This record gives sequence, structure tokens and C-alpha cells, in this order.
Amino acid sequence: MLTLHVAEHTPETTVLVSGASVAAVGPYDDLAASHPSARVRRWPGILTPGLLNPYAPELLEAMYHPDPREADTLGVDPIGGERARALFAADPARLGASARRGVQRLLAHGTVAVAGDLRARPAIDALRRASLAQAHRPPSLPGPPSLSPSPLILLPPLSPGSPARFAIFDVQDRRDLVRRGASTCVATVVEGRLVYRAR
Repeated sequence: MLTLHVAEHTPETTVLVSGASVAAVGPYDDLAASHPSARVRRWPGILTPGLLNPYAPELLEAMYHPDPREADTLGVDPIGGERARALFAADPARLGASARRGVQRLLAHGTVAVAGDLRARPAIDALRRASLAQAHRPPSLPGPPSLSPSPLILLPPLSPGSPARFAIFDVQDRRDLVRRGASTCVATVVEGRLVYRAR
């Protein structure tokens, strides 16, 4: 099954996906004409190669991501520091569930790759199941751990034969993405699968 992903403001970098790989990248009109049977997914905003988040250990091992059912007592935002350590100490099984929710939040922010050495098996397993790529951590990290770190780290441009990992953000252009942040993500694709779609 071939699928064309085209975003409103970047039709010149439409992506043709075949299975888990990128089959072609180019103008929408050209790819649609040469692959008339391909399914078409249309998105607002811009299509990008996706983001690298360098804070995997901090986000998946040192922060607790509350279950929605815990919102009344713990809120909805990630919890760090002593409070997170106390939660994990009281119930070690929380780490695996928290890491899985953390991975889902990364995907919802257009993250397709992470960096940093994970040591906890539940976090490693959550990352592996999501098929997120792992990259080298930059030598210096400018800001605090965040699902939308500053500055945003975009991956290299997509090319034919590369893994079909990319993200779409509902912004006008990359400058607008930098200004508004990764929470503008509307879709994330990993290994050709749509793993996140905004409601």
C-alpha cells in the first residue's frame, strides 16, 4: 500500500510511503500523477522530518507522567524531582506505565528520535515498542528537559529509502514552528505507521 502525505504549506515536500520506508519525496502534483492509486492523507501546516528530543532519561525515567485517572490528585502535567522519586519508590510498577505514557506524549510532540542513555528496563522497553530511533546526545543541552525543548532539533531531510519517520505541525513555516513549539503537532509517523493524530 502506497500512501502520500501532503501538508498544506509544504506541498513541494510531499512524502510517498511504501511500508516502513520513504519511496519518494517531491512535489505533490508530480507524485500524485505518477502514483494515481496511492492513498492520500492531507494535513494542515508543514511536513517535517520530525524532532529529536535529547532528554530521554530525564523525561522517561526521572519524571512521572500521571494516568488520566489520577488527574484529580496528581494533575495532568509531568512530575519531576523528589515527588517523582517518591512515587516510584512507593510503587516501582509505576515506572513502566509512566514511561509508556511519556512515549505517547513524545509522539504527540512530533518526536521520532531520542537521545540519552536509558538504564531502566521499563523505559527501554517502552521506547523499543514505539520504534523511536535513538541518536547521539548533543554535547551540551541548552535548556531544561521538556517535551518541546528549546531549541527544537529537526532531523535531516527525508530521502528515498530512508525510514518513514516524520511529523506534521499545524504552523505556517519552520519559523512559526520554532516560535509556537512542538505542541502544534497534528500527526506523527514512525516506520510508515500513523502513531499519533490530533483529535
